Amino acid sequence: MNHQDDAALGDWITTPVTAELLRGALEVERTEHGVLPHRLPARARAQGADGQLAMAEAQPSGVRVVFRTRATVVELDALRTKMAYEGAPPRPDGVYDLLVDGRLAGRAGVTGGNVMMVDMVTRSAETRPGPVGTVRFTDLPDRLKDVEIWLPYNEITQLVALRTDAPVETLPQGSRRVWLHHGSSISHGSDAESPTTTWPALAASLGDAELINLGFGGSALLDPFTARAMRDVSADLISVKLGINLVNTDLMRLRAFTPAVHGFLDTIREGHPNTPLLVVSPVLCPIHEDTPGPTLPDFSSLSEGRLQLRAGGDPAEVAAGKLTLGVIREELSRIVKQRAADDPHLHYLDGRELYGEADSAELPLPDQLHPDAATHHRMGERFADLAFGAGGPFAPQRT
Repeated sequence: MNHQDDAALGDWITTPVTAELLRGALEVERTEHGVLPHRLPARARAQGADGQLAMAEAQPSGVRVVFRTRATVVELDALRTKMAYEGAPPRPDGVYDLLVDGRLAGRAGVTGGNVMMVDMVTRSAETRPGPVGTVRFTDLPDRLKDVEIWLPYNEITQLVALRTDAPVETLPQGSRRVWLHHGSSISHGSDAESPTTTWPALAASLGDAELINLGFGGSALLDPFTARAMRDVSADLISVKLGINLVNTDLMRLRAFTPAVHGFLDTIREGHPNTPLLVVSPVLCPIHEDTPGPTLPDFSSLSEGRLQLRAGGDPAEVAAGKLTLGVIREELSRIVKQRAADDPHLHYLDGRELYGEADSAELPLPDQLHPDAATHHRMGERFADLAFGAGGPFAPQRT
């Protein structure tokens, strides 16, 4: 239903979507349609001329529109860009989560939008244009309340207009600690059911933290510009989850990996010398535990509507310095132990404590790489307990 057809609502109030209404974005770009939240600043984007990264950082995982209002109806016009892959089953539509005073009060999607068609063999992409759509939430409580609209983690989202049936005011930054997290598609959201149920979003909620999620699908590659972006963001807690994308892409050997990790951590420490910094190694991924990358598509199950992934490397290549998840965990543990001798706020977490062998037997990775919705819940709860819980590196300090 179009908002203009709802006469009972009386006059609508249109509020421009500005950076003041957004949380979780590092920069906001003005476009011909409205505003586009970015999770990397322009300088970083200019240094990383890679299509996968450009797509991932513009998908607003963890980004939300936040305001205070008495409105009982809220509409958000948005132009999405949805991903599709030649020969693969359609990707699920993005989901918007509406929170009222921190509690889920609605879930909806948007129609229309652009489609970016990707050929996984040639790595080429073509964008097919479509119209702006509207996501609508009704029957909200008639009282002053804090509202958050969490944007889809898997769709590039240009925000066109915010409409309400009562005035909107910006919400001041609260007392919650800011948690800055960087990781791969698993941190980005992969196959979580919604934006507030990715494992970092769940962990942030359980840990009472304000999330800035720099999880970039396919792009946690120790890029110096990502480290500089993290260096320059104000944060109380920082975590970096490293490893799987370096194997997926077969990007570097062990000789390059070790100094790149040191350099990445050095850069973060330039801006955050004493901030709790947690290095998280990869969760279990059986195809790459002992077999190097690259990760390749396996089309054998496409006729059944499933796209599987497989390891394209040879375990014998490890001797020549190729990376596996086992090699990466061992080296990350060693690096953190070495650095922690002079950095008491640096910590290490083995990713298999979030998702390990027993979990793999119970909740196998559907495509051999990405966790499903239930696994996101499990990982979020475990991270909250291990990091934010008593004795964890992010546990509140008693004063």
